[in-house]
Amino acid sequence: MNTAAAPATNIAGSDRFKQRFLYRLIFVSLGGMVLDGYILGIIGPVTTPMEHDLHINSLWEGLIAAASLFGILIGSPIGGWAADKFGRKPLFLIDISVFVVSSALQFVAHDAVSMLLVRLLMGVAIGCEYSVGWPIMSEFSPTRLRGRLLGALTVFWYVGFMIGYTVGFVLGEYTGLDWRVILGTSTIIAAVILVARIGLPESPRWLWNEGRQNEARAVVAKYMEADTLDDLVHEEPRKGSFRMLFGPSVWRATLFCSGFWFCAVSPYFAIATFAGTVLDKYGLGSGLAGGVGLSAVSTAGVVATVLFLDKAGRRVFTVPPMWLCTVVLGIIGFWVGAPPLMVLALFLIFSFFNAMANTLTSVYPGEVFPTEIRGIGTGFAAAVSRLGAGAGTFLLPVAIDNLGTGPSMLIAAVVSLLGALLSQWLAPETRGRSLSEAAATFSH
Repeated sequence: MNTAAAPATNIAGSDRFKQRFLYRLIFVSLGGMVLDGYILGIIGPVTTPMEHDLHINSLWEGLIAAASLFGILIGSPIGGWAADKFGRKPLFLIDISVFVVSSALQFVAHDAVSMLLVRLLMGVAIGCEYSVGWPIMSEFSPTRLRGRLLGALTVFWYVGFMIGYTVGFVLGEYTGLDWRVILGTSTIIAAVILVARIGLPESPRWLWNEGRQNEARAVVAKYMEADTLDDLVHEEPRKGSFRMLFGPSVWRATLFCSGFWFCAVSPYFAIATFAGTVLDKYGLGSGLAGGVGLSAVSTAGVVATVLFLDKAGRRVFTVPPMWLCTVVLGIIGFWVGAPPLMVLALFLIFSFFNAMANTLTSVYPGEVFPTEIRGIGTGFAAAVSRLGAGAGTFLLPVAIDNLGTGPSMLIAAVVSLLGALLSQWLAPETRGRSLSEAAATFSH
């Protein structure tokens, strides 16, 4: 073990300096989630002009809408592998740089294939963001704040989705801007985040696991609370590999994070992306109110969860909400001819409790995977989840056209049921545990 890979001076930062650093880290990490929600939210309101301009059918519409989700499927495991092998810091800059370039390419996309490829590349960048941004946040967060800070990532995903949907609707309805320009507005957000990430330090836990203990101590002394080192020194540096995800000490964490995340996000992505279409099928009209209304209620659910997550614990916001979502989707699916206002109320209830469960999808991966595979573990879980989200987004318009809205909602209820059963069985309680202790949850 190389305990002095590079000379370092443990210059302690002031409390105010450490606080400013944490605020900066929160800003640049939350910004990545805003972008993910933004690019998914903004495409819903422009699907009609895009469909007419590119002369595409519902199949292509679903493919383009889901392209970024399938990109995450590709980018998250690759990004996780790179984050564990080469460090969090370089990938944190590379992924946002790729996003800036790919987002700008939306301005010049001229046909369905080019738009599909551009959105796919954007998704690859976002996938890398999941694999490095969440580990960085978990590894720099104080134990007492870790749940709230990781949960805040989900808050800002919903905020980004709501902003994106609103911007897309307003610009599309009242400005006459080309839909390509509207989609390309994500470039501005990404450029600001890129600049803000320049100069951030490497994760001390990654440095420690690489045998660069002196550098890790220096980062802790300068940027983090002193008690972080007390937990860090108990971690034994180990070489991580993809195969470890399915080993005897980690397979439960892999199964839970991947399966729960898949079941929590699949129904939401499908319903929220085409909120206007879904609500219109129930006679509720389409447009800004439907999409933003569901997203606003979801945001409220996430905020409520984040506020109490470090006090009430993780399981209370994981298991009961998944069962409630199953029941609500089942009622919507079975209740043919339900009054429109009742259907709207049920969708709002679903959005609120689904958001509670979804908050934990940004908390658990950063906590239960050990340092040596925290990146690839998060990346693998993100890939599995986006496989479900992408399939749901792609298949929902097709299912509604061919099966009807009721059966489509029943399929969503079955997916939610699987998530409820899995979380009832495996969801851990990591409240108040250090990162090393939380990562050891499934090791026995």
